[in-house]
This record gives sequence, C-alpha cells and structure tokens, in this order.
Amino acid sequence: MKALLLYPQFPQSFWSYDRFMEIAGLKAVIPPLGIITVAALLPKEWEIRFYDRNVNVETKADWEWCDLVILSAMLVQKPDFHHLIQKAVNLGKKVAVGGPYPTSVPQDALNSGADYLILDEGEMTVPQFLEALAQGKEQGIFRSMEKPDVTQSPMPRFDLLQRDAYLMMAIQFSRGCPFNCEFCDIISLYGRKSRTKEPCQALAELQNLYELGWRGSLFIVDDNFIGNQRNVKRFLKELIPWMKQHNYPFTFITEASVNLAEDDEMLHLMNEAGFYAVFLGIETPDRDSLKVTQKLQNTRNPLIEACRKINEAGMLIYAGFILGFDGERSGAGKRIQAFVEQTNIPQPMLGILQALPNTALWNRLQKEERLIQGLGATEVGDQNTLMNFVPTRPIAEIAKEYVEGFWTLYEPTKYLRRCFQQCLSISSRADRKQTMQFSPGKGLGLIAQLIWHQGIRRPEIREQFWRQLWTILRRKPQVLNMYLGLCAAGEHFWEYRALARERITEQLGYDPLKVSVKAESEPMLVRS
Repeated sequence: MKALLLYPQFPQSFWSYDRFMEIAGLKAVIPPLGIITVAALLPKEWEIRFYDRNVNVETKADWEWCDLVILSAMLVQKPDFHHLIQKAVNLGKKVAVGGPYPTSVPQDALNSGADYLILDEGEMTVPQFLEALAQGKEQGIFRSMEKPDVTQSPMPRFDLLQRDAYLMMAIQFSRGCPFNCEFCDIISLYGRKSRTKEPCQALAELQNLYELGWRGSLFIVDDNFIGNQRNVKRFLKELIPWMKQHNYPFTFITEASVNLAEDDEMLHLMNEAGFYAVFLGIETPDRDSLKVTQKLQNTRNPLIEACRKINEAGMLIYAGFILGFDGERSGAGKRIQAFVEQTNIPQPMLGILQALPNTALWNRLQKEERLIQGLGATEVGDQNTLMNFVPTRPIAEIAKEYVEGFWTLYEPTKYLRRCFQQCLSISSRADRKQTMQFSPGKGLGLIAQLIWHQGIRRPEIREQFWRQLWTILRRKPQVLNMYLGLCAAGEHFWEYRALARERITEQLGYDPLKVSVKAESEPMLVRS
C-alpha cells in the first residue's frame, strides 16, 4: 500500500502566530503528533509519504503515486480538510480520515466523500481499519468505546517531520482529564480518567528527538498534564536526571489545571525539569460563572494568588478566558481585562463560548432548544465567532465586550508592558536557561527583525522597547530569550486583533466598537 498522509492547513487564528513565524523564519508552531503516531501504527511494509501542509504541500506526483490518502484534522482545519477529501475523491483515491473533528462530527466527513472513518483513538481503531482493508472492504466506520492503554502506544514517527520548520517539537504523556467542565470536549473525546505512558516511554521519545538533533523548546501536549499527579511525579523524577545527563537540551511548556498552584512538590519538580511555561484554563474571574460551568477547581483558591505561585516556581503563564456563560453579568469583559492586568499574563486567549458537539453543554442546550444551526465554531471553526446558542444576555453585548477586550488587551504598549512585568516576576534560575529556546541561526534573525520592527519602525513603542530591553539585560538576562519571543509574538497579535474585530463586525453587520448596544433589539439579531 502506498499511503499519502496529509495534515490540513490552519487558517489564521490566535495560535497560528503568522507574523511571528515569518519573522522567526519558521513555518508552524508544533508538529501534528496524532497523524505521525498513526504512521507508526501502519504496517512496516507500507510505503508512506507525509506532508504537514502548514510546512510544505504535496505535489501532483504524490497524488498520482498513492493508493490511499489518510487525513487527520481538528475543527479549525475544516476548510482544507474537506478540500482534500474532495480532491482525493475526484482523483479516484480512497480516503481514510480521523482526529478530533471527524470523531466529533463524523457526518461531515461522510458528506464530503470519505471512505473510511477511523474515529476515537487510533490504537483501538487503526487495527480495525487495517483488518477491513485486508478483507477488501471498500468503506467502513471504525469506533471503540474502550480507551486504549497508552503504555502500548508506539513511538511517533518524528523522523517524518521537517523539524527545523517548527518552533517546538511535541510529545504526549497522558490523555484525559479528571475534571468535569461543562463546555469541554476533552472528556467526551478521551474520558475523565487520565491515562499516562510509562516514564521510560516518554524518555525514549525524548531520546529519539535528541538523537535526531532537536535542541530547543518542547510542548507536552496533554490537555491536563497534572491529571494523574502520581504518575506525572514519577515521570518528572526520572526526567530531571535525564535532563542533567544530556546538559538540558530541551525546555518544556504544557497545559495544566489551576490546581497546579496547590501542589508545591509538583511545582518544584517541574522547575527542576526545565518547564518554562504553562497554559492555564482560567476562563473567568467570576466565581458564579465558574460554578455554572462546573469548573469548580478554579474556585477553591484565589486565582491571582495561584498565578503568583506559578510565576514564583519559574513558569510563564499563558491562559484562556471565555465570555458568554449562562447567568454572566454585564461587564465580564472588563473584569477579565482587570484580571489580566493584575497578573500580567502576556497572551490571554479571549474567546466567545461555543457549544461543541457531544459536550455536556451541547446536550443541555439541545434539551433547552437553545442551539442555533448554521452559526458558531462548529460551522466555521475559528475563535472569532458569535456563539452557536441563545445566551442569557444580549449576544451583541457579549460581542462588544469580546472585541473591546481583545482590542484593549493587545494594544501594543499594554502588551509589551505585560511581557516585561511577567518576565520580571518569574523566579528564574541563574544556572541555566529555563526559557523559550531558539536555534542560533533562527534566534539571530529574530533579534534583527525585532529591532527593526519595534526598536526602529514603530514610533509609538520605540522608546518603551529599548527601555524595557535594557532593564531585562541588566536585571534578568536569563529570561532574555523568553522576553524577545514574547515581544516578537506581538507582531502577530497586533494584526490578529484587527482580524478578530473584522470577523465579528462581518457577523453582526456593524462594528461593535462604534455602535452602542441596545439589548431590546437582541432577539431579532440572534434569530437572524
């Protein structure tokens, strides 16, 4: 079998870092771990060609060569995903698809013409697919209610990647999350039991990347890294001596729940292992909204104090925030802005709540007949979308708070000030770089571009850029790479805030920053 494995393109989004990638001479933030793990599950005798279309695209000769096209996609990749299915069908090629998007909404892939749907987790369903192929079956849907033992997962095919095109490499240690947040689709996709690999497995993957020549940042892509605290600590206790033995070739970033701040031992171990950043799902500082959405772990302790503790443990904080929870009071956007300014979180990801298929939120709203067809992230797949359900307060008010919040948070002088203050507040180690790492060639190019764009070209931030840079060099040079990376990312966000405003304006029919919202007109707006 000649299999062409393709990973669809991402549209411009919060996490695409388009301008940053251009400035840094890179193509994509992280590699697609799922599809290169699927590659490792395929028979050894198969011929495989792989393309991450965010890095480089396949050729006409690749399409002519293959017998089978295999795609994996998330919802945000929807347009290119369907384009590739339809292209394969038109060329008479068999198409197999998998990943979070087709698993959540399988009918979409069937409607586009996919022959085989390899859903849920590949360790369980790829063997079903291979058996169907061996039996000569022309189509099939392969599912498994059983969750795989990830200690049996194969090592991803890192060798297939064009590694120098990425900002970071990636590994996965666990799947699933023990919490029960109403809006989250992780628990519907991967369950509430956090299943982990063995420490030796994860270290073998790191060793493979090391031997392939990777040096730099590495994203542990678990949806909640600390979901199984016992096993994570076992891993960290073996990772620390490995890192020392290899002279700290990597630095790590991951995602975790806010209760990370309650575990001093975990914070210490992550610091020792070389973790420089963590993404937190903060969602909102409004306790009532956190209770409504069942994110109770965020209500146990003050969130500002939790952020301070994580900074003191040497980690930069990235965080997600959401507008539009049921019962949310007016001014939620302002309260999020105030929280971000207090904590100096440089890159807050602000979004409008979406009901994702098969989540508890989706099921509840469906029963309440509040879902709106043809609207929301399930249709267009990006973060700048009006909610796909009837909210409890005017949708125009939520849209205004979203655009106003995003526009204000990413005002250049405010953004650079938060980057500066966050870097100063991190307790960093003087004995080694516990920060974002770039290869020497990429790093020098990034600095040159940054000096041109922010130190020379932009008069509104020129003085601030040089003043803050000088202070970082004088007071905390060990975080210089982190600070420069955050500054450079600003070039992406200053473009993206305009795009977010434009997208919401197009959906509303007016610019929410220029029109005062009248709540009484809202029902007509929502229904239309």
